[in-house]
Amino acid sequence: MTPVLDIQHLSIDYQSNGRSLHAVDDINFQVHKGHSLALVGESGCGKSTTMLSLLRLLPAEGRIISGKILYGGVDLLQLSEREMREYRWKRIAIVFQGAMNALNPVQRISDQIAEAIMRDPAINRKQALLQVHELMEIVGIPPNRAQQYPHQFSGGMRQRVMIAMALACKPDVLIADEPTTALDVMIQAQILSLLQKLQRDLGLAVVLVTHDLGVVAEVCDDVLVMYGGKVAEAGSVETIFNNPLHPYTQRLLQAFPDINRPMSALASIAGHPPSLDNLPTGCRFEPRCHLRSDICKRQSPLALEHDTGHYVACHHVEIQIAN
Repeated sequence: MTPVLDIQHLSIDYQSNGRSLHAVDDINFQVHKGHSLALVGESGCGKSTTMLSLLRLLPAEGRIISGKILYGGVDLLQLSEREMREYRWKRIAIVFQGAMNALNPVQRISDQIAEAIMRDPAINRKQALLQVHELMEIVGIPPNRAQQYPHQFSGGMRQRVMIAMALACKPDVLIADEPTTALDVMIQAQILSLLQKLQRDLGLAVVLVTHDLGVVAEVCDDVLVMYGGKVAEAGSVETIFNNPLHPYTQRLLQAFPDINRPMSALASIAGHPPSLDNLPTGCRFEPRCHLRSDICKRQSPLALEHDTGHYVACHHVEIQIAN
């Protein structure tokens, strides 16, 4: 199956005080039509940087130093900014984190959604407002609320507005950055259910940036576990949850409550994620790893295919396979 989005050997640096800090290092993944991929990891692991790079929306100090971002065979990194506008929002759209602050407080909801639609010069305002009502129905907002302002909407409803705005140009890929942050449990479930429905009904490819493994288990097909800007483990949700091989993935899952083992103690990971200006020489997880050995300090492991579609970057796993 040909992927909608194919990320190959992507590396990203940030410039700080004359130094280059490696935020993302040799990331590879694919996203297919009608499927969802989760980027998972602790804060600072490179999830959001990777997500922003897909639309070439990195901050001024960020720089993509190598790799390819292929959409339908076209490398988006080779396009001019003018050419990129034909892909941004129209082909790949994003729902930013924090709907509470992402909407213009003095502009009506209908106008904010219509703004993206009216980028097409062939669409007039009347046609755009008809599409606004259709989009609002798709995301579960009564169209009669189109003339209201953001402060008249709850957090969950504002998040639905953000999703409607992302869908305005009929993209093939939808990126959702922590879409359930700051929402209560019931509203989180509604937003996740909506994303699943849109993925199924519209055939969207969804990239979900999250640190919540419960969200991943609920809505995603594949998982990319990141640590220190690198891939720690990648595979299907079923594989990662049932057969995690990287020590970091194992600890993440052991730190998540299991209703089947209500009395079991939750695991923790000692220490802190690595700082970009002081990355370990070898494996970036080595200082916190309960299975570390001498080779982990000296050499960075490669993400090797352990089983079909299951990639793991860990010397410990390599040794197990060799034996």
